[in-house]
Amino acid sequence: MITLQKFEQLLIMHERENVEFKEAKQNFDKEKLIKYCVALSNELGGTLILGVSDKLPRQIVGTNVFQNYSTLQRDIFEQLGFRIEFTELHKEDKRILAIEIPSRPIGTPVEYKGTYWMRIDESVEPMSQDQLRKIFAEAQPDFSSQECPNASLNDLSDIAVSMFRSLWSKKSGNQQILTCSLEQLLIDSELLVDGKLNYAALILLGKRESIGKYIANAEIIFEYRSIDTSIESQQRKDFREGFLGVQDKIHDLINLRNDVHHIQEGLFIRDIPYFNEEVVREALLNAVCHRDYQINGSVFIKQYPKQLIIENPGGFPYGITPENIIYKHSPRNRRIAEVFQKCGLVERSGQGADKIFRKTIEESKPLPDYSKSDAYSVVLRLQSEIQDVQFLQFFDKIINEKQISFLIDDLLLLEQLRQGLQPSPQFQNNLHRLVENGVVEVYSRGRGTKYILTKKYYSYANQKGIYTRRRGLENVEKKELILKHLRNHQKGNMAEFHQIFPNLTRYQIHTLLKSLKKEGQIKYIGPPKNGYWILTV
Repeated sequence: MITLQKFEQLLIMHERENVEFKEAKQNFDKEKLIKYCVALSNELGGTLILGVSDKLPRQIVGTNVFQNYSTLQRDIFEQLGFRIEFTELHKEDKRILAIEIPSRPIGTPVEYKGTYWMRIDESVEPMSQDQLRKIFAEAQPDFSSQECPNASLNDLSDIAVSMFRSLWSKKSGNQQILTCSLEQLLIDSELLVDGKLNYAALILLGKRESIGKYIANAEIIFEYRSIDTSIESQQRKDFREGFLGVQDKIHDLINLRNDVHHIQEGLFIRDIPYFNEEVVREALLNAVCHRDYQINGSVFIKQYPKQLIIENPGGFPYGITPENIIYKHSPRNRRIAEVFQKCGLVERSGQGADKIFRKTIEESKPLPDYSKSDAYSVVLRLQSEIQDVQFLQFFDKIINEKQISFLIDDLLLLEQLRQGLQPSPQFQNNLHRLVENGVVEVYSRGRGTKYILTKKYYSYANQKGIYTRRRGLENVEKKELILKHLRNHQKGNMAEFHQIFPNLTRYQIHTLLKSLKKEGQIKYIGPPKNGYWILTV
């Protein structure tokens, strides 16, 4: 249920995929409401909030619509087959109506009067054929667990099978895995079911000729270009073999041209590879595990001197987006993911994107970039440059001194602060912990609370001036500027004060003025909207 606290968090955020704001002061068409319910349900559920403007900075305007929403709730249930929840909130003496819409079933779009609806900008429109196909595809069974007709044990690579035995035995501590029959090994790992090999067995363990015969698109193509804009590659190699038998070869090939940053740390030099091995391996595992094998494309690895791009066919799995990829886990090929888990290659049958982000931030490199992904492919871009050597060194120093471990949200929060940004509302709990540990400072308390990396970081990084600029003026200094303005010009109004403090809200400026008035230094003259402030002395 939407609480007032949650509403206040949503109020300052950009409209997201699952939140829609509408003013609806006096009226909101019932048909329009139903279409929005259908559209949001088709987008995996969401919240429609009435009584608030949809443009930032949002204004609470209040709404008088749908006073008897229990009747409306029953009508919508009868027409759509699912129940929506209404929550009435009151803020600034104005009524707000939050309507929560559940997600549609997996693989089943919701329709109203024969039309499947979706949101486009500020309106609802009939759903595109591409979007419908994508929803219907969600219900498809795990391809990797499907039987591969005519494939036999002779189609499996001895090298890949040996690697599988070694990895699984080491992870499980079971030495019998090394000596059991091939058939038993495959039965125990569910790669052989009812005497039939599935596609996961071929993709992970198949011989080159067998993969070419049964599932030729299960290949990984490596290309190297010395210039980012080059069309022709200087090297190209195709890996059409069981993945467990070639994964090390692929990484070795990438590592041939993997340069190293030499970071001076006192008397010692720390070497940081351009492309972190754990990040590269995790990204490659994701590509193999989550790609769509029913699309006739290949996994591509494109290496350049300072960037690495890994592209796999098929968009993100059901429920996964670039925004939630760290937190949501939905393997497209679950049987492959389970084998990876048995081998200790992944910690769980998930995306593993949290490890990619964690290692990238810990090395102060640009965040992994999924922005070029679309409905037909997932494209991950990794960049090699270290953005802030001082942050990298300070981060290590904090870990050693404080003896604290950072969660992935801690790291994302610190990266936002390093860039001079204010943290996203989702990191509020992390902020309190980092403030308590002296890693983050808080200032401008109250409604205008802001956060900044600790002063120690800016001193360590020889950026004391940047610290002063980002932290800004203290309240005493701000009030002195107001007094100086009134001394120079005899009077001042809110518009002029906004010119002095363009980064402060009206509320923050008004708080400064009230404080000065309470101290007896200034007073207000004239009507509430068109008056002005003067000095009392």
